[in-house]
Amino acid sequence: MNSAIAVSLVIFFLMGVPIAVSIGLASIVGIEVQGRLPLLLIAQRMFTGLDSFPLMAIPLFILAGNLMSGGGISRRLVDLARSLVGRVQGGLACSCVLTCMMFASVSGSSVATTFAIGAILIPAMVNQGYPKPLAASIQASSAELGVLIPPSIPLILYGVSTETSVGQLFIAGIGPGILVASALMALVLVICRLRGLGLNDGADCPPFRTALVSALPALAVPVVIIGGIYAGIFTPTEASAAAVAVALIVGIGIYRELPLRELPRILRETIVSTTAIMLIISAAALFSFLIARSGLPNDIAAWFGTVFDSKIGFLFAVNVLLLFIGMFIETSAAILVLAPILTPIAIQFGVDPVHFGLIVVVNLALGMITPPLGVNLFAACAVANIPIEKIIPQLIWFVATVICCLLLITYVPVISLGPVNWFMN
Repeated sequence: MNSAIAVSLVIFFLMGVPIAVSIGLASIVGIEVQGRLPLLLIAQRMFTGLDSFPLMAIPLFILAGNLMSGGGISRRLVDLARSLVGRVQGGLACSCVLTCMMFASVSGSSVATTFAIGAILIPAMVNQGYPKPLAASIQASSAELGVLIPPSIPLILYGVSTETSVGQLFIAGIGPGILVASALMALVLVICRLRGLGLNDGADCPPFRTALVSALPALAVPVVIIGGIYAGIFTPTEASAAAVAVALIVGIGIYRELPLRELPRILRETIVSTTAIMLIISAAALFSFLIARSGLPNDIAAWFGTVFDSKIGFLFAVNVLLLFIGMFIETSAAILVLAPILTPIAIQFGVDPVHFGLIVVVNLALGMITPPLGVNLFAACAVANIPIEKIIPQLIWFVATVICCLLLITYVPVISLGPVNWFMN
């Protein structure tokens, strides 16, 4: 059955069949090959995969991010970031990284971050003399923080699929998010210094006090989300509902840049995005059930045990595997299919499941900025209006920097688990 599922899945992918449909059809092929399983199992398992309270956070966080994008919040976060780091050479590029980090604490989506922030900062960087491909590369790689800084939809999916605490995963994402953001800011400062870019970035930076006062209502959203979860006031799912309420109040009542006539469009976009993710989740639930029933995870665990005799070797192999898979498979699908298989093996090697969740998500997040399926690349190129092949040479240094961060996250667990232990105690 395993071979039938694997072969059919590859064939469907090569045919260009959508990922959710490919996973579902491959699972049906596996059931038919097995012959002893009732077809009623398809509907039952797909429904069970969606019958999870934490999954309610996904549409609500998507909605909160869409409300923030249309409510004038992204522009104020840009002004705040520029007032903090924009006065040095390369400060505008650093502002891009910092703004993406702040916006990621609201949207939970790297693609939403790319469009919301890139629409403001890519033209601004080009006007200051940055080459378009470099500006798009900075934006695409910075938006990757959208899946690291909590709230993170991939972290929710990992938590649900492996029965790991979503709250602890959110806390664990703080350290890796800050590490990647700091490394990217250091890289863009070096690039700007070597190439003589960004000499006039600080010319029109807003005063810090003015920018902070203007951005305070916008900052209320991540404060409500993160503070509420860490203080134990509400769960991550309840925090998503609170985020929607605060985003509505800020966009409509305070900034008054979110007209009521825009709400139907925002709700439609949220429904479309949610439906796509939920279809993948339901299909992956059926797929994971069949894989688990076949005993494949145990076989893989036994194979890893014979090939690798240490945690270091196992984690290196997992990194290589996930980096390759992330280039070709969408992040949500990869998490839902692979996490239930790899996490029990990681636990056998003594890896904390929370720490392993960050390793998985950071690995697959790299796939968002690497061809051929790099969704952030396509989004940044669409905003910058350039072909994707022009961005690749500029992107190499950013990918290498994130890989260095990934190795630190992998082999220095305290980066992820330190904040968790501190908050738990």
